[in-house]
Amino acid sequence: MPPSSGFLGYRRPDGRAGTRNHVLVLSILGLVGGAARRIARDVRGTLLVATPYGRGQFGDDKLVHERQLVGLARNPNVAAVLVVGADRKAADRVAAAVATTGKPVEVAALDDVHEDSLALGELGTRRAAVLVRDASRLRREACPASALFLGVECGHSDATSGLGANPLAGAAVDRVVDAGGTAVFGETVEWLGAEQLLARRGATPAVGEAIVAAVMRREAAVAATGFDLTGNNPGQENIRGGLSTIEEKSLGAIAKGGTRPIQGVLAIAEEPGRPGLYVMDAPAFSPESLTGFAASGANLMLFTTGAGNSFCNAIAPTLKISVRPDTVARLPHQIDFDGSAILAGAEEIDAAGARLFERILAVASGERSWGEILDEGDETFIRVGGSL
Repeated sequence: MPPSSGFLGYRRPDGRAGTRNHVLVLSILGLVGGAARRIARDVRGTLLVATPYGRGQFGDDKLVHERQLVGLARNPNVAAVLVVGADRKAADRVAAAVATTGKPVEVAALDDVHEDSLALGELGTRRAAVLVRDASRLRREACPASALFLGVECGHSDATSGLGANPLAGAAVDRVVDAGGTAVFGETVEWLGAEQLLARRGATPAVGEAIVAAVMRREAAVAATGFDLTGNNPGQENIRGGLSTIEEKSLGAIAKGGTRPIQGVLAIAEEPGRPGLYVMDAPAFSPESLTGFAASGANLMLFTTGAGNSFCNAIAPTLKISVRPDTVARLPHQIDFDGSAILAGAEEIDAAGARLFERILAVASGERSWGEILDEGDETFIRVGGSL
């Protein structure tokens, strides 16, 4: 059982705490994906994160991509990292950025084996095996709730999301923030129509202005292409669930961020400078959004849904939450937290939020989510530009 005031986690050299103890096989470009997959397959206890990209990127797209690679490896749920690359210079650059956390980092590159992919796999397997053995010697320790960093997402939303599931997640977020922890939610286009309300929660006027500016940039970018958000956001599954406009969807979506002041607007994969509540200016597509949170350091995810959504993050355990009774009944091996008593009028949101907070501590301490058990997790890299 977790300690009453916190959880049992893995303390890292940089002072953060992990809820999991992954050894990451990080393939930093598509050329070495095959070798990286063989390494992860052959070494039990490793987690593969592989990007299909890595060449022909430039400008902001290159910076954001590398920030995600480094951020995922720096995540406190990662105990050690094997960087798999092609040229040694690029692999060493990523490894050096990760090593500033104090965690063990090894490199295996095609440069080391004269471009022999089979030899790369063998070299990486040997190095990853040592990392796994050493990581297995680490033990969970008592950690305060202030070491929690929640990423908060919603997907396949419907009317029940805004009425119950998102306020429920928000109640748990408030508890984590009040305990000195950190939380972030994103999906910038899903602030549209509610951005002024969100801006009022900015800890400073500058934060409020940044929230509005982020929405305006994305709205303008969409308009410049002639693309019509109608029928796309809200999506068809949202409309079937009773959401008629983006404003209606947004008012429900921002409820998952709770009620505390927003300390800043994070860029994709940007680590927050101090505890508190943040928003991330990032895509609304759940796989990309969750990867952005994990790359910023989130060690546990809350994911609310109306109709159901099985996607989970790979690095951070993802708690699926629903208050819709038929969804909870239909998806008993996907929904981790049943809040349907809220809709029935049998439980107040604050009481359900207290239950959810206790569940967060239990999962942070090692209890497995359905997504972990069923291997639903993945990482999806965000692109902000095209390749050369």
